[in-house]
Formats: sequence, structure tokens, C-alpha cells
Amino acid sequence: GLLAARPASTTPTAAESASADEYDAIVVGGGHNGLVAAAYLARAGLQTLVLERRSMLGGAAVTEEIVPGFKFSRFAYLAGLLRPTIISELDLHRHGLVYLPRTPSSFTPSPVNGDGRSLILGASAEEDAASIAQFSAADAAAYPEYEAFLGQCRDLVTPLLDSPPPNPLEAHASIIERARAVSTLSTMVRAGFRHKDAVVPFYELFTAPAAHVLDRWFEGEVLKATLATDAVIGAIVSPNSAGSAYVLLHHVMGEAAGRQGVWAYCKGGMGAVSDAIGAAAKEAGAELVTGATVAEIKCDSSGKASAVQMSDGRLLRARRAVLSNANPHHTFLDLINPAAATLPPAFAKHVAHADYSCGAFKINLALSGLPNFACMPSSPDGAPGPQHRGTIHFASSMAAMDIAYLEAARGIPATRPVVEMTIPSSLDDSIAPPGQHVCQLFVQYAPYELDPACGSWADEAFKQRFVDRVLDVIEQYAPGFRSLILGIDVISPLDLERILGLHKGNIFHGSLALHQLAYARPVPGWSSHRTPMRGLYLCGAGTHPGGGVMGAAGRNTARIVLADLGVPF
Repeated sequence: GLLAARPASTTPTAAESASADEYDAIVVGGGHNGLVAAAYLARAGLQTLVLERRSMLGGAAVTEEIVPGFKFSRFAYLAGLLRPTIISELDLHRHGLVYLPRTPSSFTPSPVNGDGRSLILGASAEEDAASIAQFSAADAAAYPEYEAFLGQCRDLVTPLLDSPPPNPLEAHASIIERARAVSTLSTMVRAGFRHKDAVVPFYELFTAPAAHVLDRWFEGEVLKATLATDAVIGAIVSPNSAGSAYVLLHHVMGEAAGRQGVWAYCKGGMGAVSDAIGAAAKEAGAELVTGATVAEIKCDSSGKASAVQMSDGRLLRARRAVLSNANPHHTFLDLINPAAATLPPAFAKHVAHADYSCGAFKINLALSGLPNFACMPSSPDGAPGPQHRGTIHFASSMAAMDIAYLEAARGIPATRPVVEMTIPSSLDDSIAPPGQHVCQLFVQYAPYELDPACGSWADEAFKQRFVDRVLDVIEQYAPGFRSLILGIDVISPLDLERILGLHKGNIFHGSLALHQLAYARPVPGWSSHRTPMRGLYLCGAGTHPGGGVMGAAGRNTARIVLADLGVPF
């Protein structure tokens, strides 16, 4: 739930249902990170209010019934990044969070005119080896070593997720925070000693092109293309781009039901994640209000964030802190009045010129039945098979992905988009009528900023032509797919901006390029969730550790706020 200022409505906003005019802490935006922050602040005894512009909480982690009877995870669609500490501390399973782990996790079919082979990963080590060996015995032997290496790298990175980037010299840090930074650094050093053979390759992983790393590990193009899709997720980069390799870690960062490297669906869709966090926040005493548009974050005469002005004119005061779950661009350039609160010029310039390129496009479909893949036909009884349960990859080769990137970088939607399909109803019978299915297509290389000669996302006919291009890709693997479609919901980059307030449609609140990570996220020198406006904190994906339904930014911000207030976490 990212807040875009809009004209005051003639009807009263739900902000009028806020029970008071003054709170200890006000959270602008009810996305999952804002809800996590609110839950921890309320648990610590702060009177906390969350204000969400949309009619539902959750931001990008929502379930919406766009087609009657079909519940879409309309934006975010996979779970697994949500920090286990948050799940246990907020007791989210008691509040209704149910993971549905996927076995197998990945299916890469061959097209109709292909050789009939397919690649299935994530069932078991033995089945992975057998599937990979169809293409290359050497790759089958190398794959467990590759996963073990990424696992070691994950162990090196994980300590960095549960706190801001460790900086014992942070100017604004409390003694508690400095101690935590030292503890995080020592944990990383211990992990480094434990995996000392992986430390130097880990450095390479963070700087090299994904293609360079994958070419060295493997020879089979199908396996490399399947793995390379992780390296370009939600970004306009090529597998050949320097710095794309570290996103390969995405493959092993998931953790569901106590199993590392596992991604899952959520029973009831991704809205179940936000619902569970919201329930924990409410139980702790937080007040959650929807239909509430914040027009301005205001400061007092000393320059401290002290209130929010609603679009209907109502002023809600924050005695101790204001947290923004909106992206940095919207927070600092839309919600702060430059005449009333001066940001350091270098800070404002950095925010204005941050990289928000993304290229994500989402299509949600209601289907009358399951896609029938030419290389692995569906069961006659219509029951989902292993080919339907995981992420279905339609990437043909790393070279084809590079061509798609080159088009997108010029402002042209890819002629052959990179498409990933998920069918959560294959494991969750609560989101579609019996025998029918919810199908989600995550499409890459659809740039927000288009070459005007090529078209505009505001043009429905242009948008439909791109959708047809995506469906054409799927028809090459599952003939007759179009005839299954009962209803469709199309989300272009422009729609992501209009509906969720995601600046330029970036799903991570700013690209996860190397120059915008850790100490440089959102602005160099401001990686601790604090901002140049005292009392204003940033708790969304535009801060460390970045995007995905992780919750870490929300929890980390709450810890910083409470440390600044001298309140135990």
C-alpha cells in the first residue's frame, strides 16, 4: 500500500474512523513492511496508527477476487522470503499464515516442435540429477555442488538481513545499535571462517555477470536459462550484465516450513501474509485504517516530523515518530513540502535520480482447466501433475534473454518476453472453483519508459498486443492455452504505479543494482532507516535489505525507532 496523493474526495475518507487525532507513531502505507513495523511498535507499547490509501491492507501482498470465484495474488505471488524471526515473534501461523511448499519447484518444458524433453527441479536430489542428466551428465554432477556453494553464500548474507548494514560508527546510532552492529559483523566473520573456501568466489558472485558464472558451472542451455531467470527478476539487466550474478542467490534464499531454499504458495493467496501480520498488529493494539490518503508529512518548528495531513484536510499528530512505507521518491519528493521542510540538496538530488528501472508486467488469469504441455501432457482426470505445481519457465536461452534486454533498454517491450507461470490452485483448492484454476504470469522486459515511437502503456490496444505476445509464447509449449481463459487481469508497469504508487512500476521501490544496495540504499549515508527529517523513518523496500515479501525492513525500522526512543525492543 504505497500512498499517492490524490484530490480530496467529496465523500469522507476512512481516516475519519481513526479513533484519535494524536498517536505515538503513525505509519504511512499499509504494505507488509508497514504492518510489520506497526506490530513491533504496538507490542512495545506505542499507540500506533497505520494509514493505507487503498481499500485493503497489504500493498503488493494482497489477494483480490477480480474474476468472481477466482482469488488472485494480484501482484506478489510467491512466499518464502518472509523472515522466520518475524513469523515466530509475531506468531503468524496462529494468525492464519499457512505455507504450501511446492514439490517440485520448477518445470521448464520444451516447445511443440522441440525434442519432448523437460527439466524438473526441486523434487529430490535424485530426481534433480536424473532430470538434468537428460541434457548433460556433467551438469547433473555439478548441480549439487552449485547449490551447496549458493547455500554457503546464503549463510554469509543472511546475518545482514535482520539489521541495517552494520556500521558501529553510525553518527545517529544508540549504544544498543552499535552493539548490534558489532554482533552482526562478528556473526559474518564467523560465517566467513566456516565457509572460507567460498569467500573469494562469493565476491565474484557479487560482481560478475550471471552468464559468466553459469557458463563455468554448466554446459546445458536449458538449465542455464532456467537458473538465469532468477538473475534478472524485476530488473532491466541481461545475464551478461556485470553484477547480475548475485541475484542467483534468489534461488536459495527462500525458506518455508523450516526448509531452506524452498519457495511456497500461501493458502488463500499472498493476502494471507498481510492478513496475518495485520492481525498480529491489531492484537498488539495498533489501529489499521484503509481508504486513508496521506497528502503531506509535516514537521514542527524544530524540523522534527510531527504529523500527517490527510487529503480531506484532517491533521493527525505523531508524538514520537512517523514511518513511511512508501518508496523514497514518493516519500521525499511528493509527501514532503519543500517550502515547509528542507531536505539537504544532495539528498534530494540523489532520491530524484535513483534508478527505478524494472520491466515487470503481470497477467492474472482465470482458467477453465490446466495448461496441457506438449512435452508432458496433463492427466486424463484433470488432476494437477508435477509440471503444474512449481514455477514454469519459458526462457529459451540466455542469448534470447540478452536480446530481450537490449530491446527493453531501448524502451521497446521485448519481442520475445521472458515469462514465468505459476498455478497456485494446483496446491490450494480455496482460490478457484473445483476443476478450474488461477494462473499467474510474471513477465519480464516490459519497460515503464517506452520509446514514444513504439507506443504507450496508457493505450489499451498497445497493452493488449503485448499480452498477445506473451500468450503466443505459452501457446508454443501448451497448445490451446488461450481457449482455457475465462477472465484476465493485466497489470502493466503504469498500472503498478497507478494502483500501488510504485514509482515507474518498480516492484522493489528502486532497482536492486549493486550501486543501490546496503550502505547506498536508499541514499549513501542514510542506510539506517533514519532520514534527514528527524523523527521520520523509512520502512519500505526502498531501504536495506530491499524488495520481496521479506518484512525485514519493517522489523529493522521498528528496532531503530525504539532504540532512538530508548524503548526496549
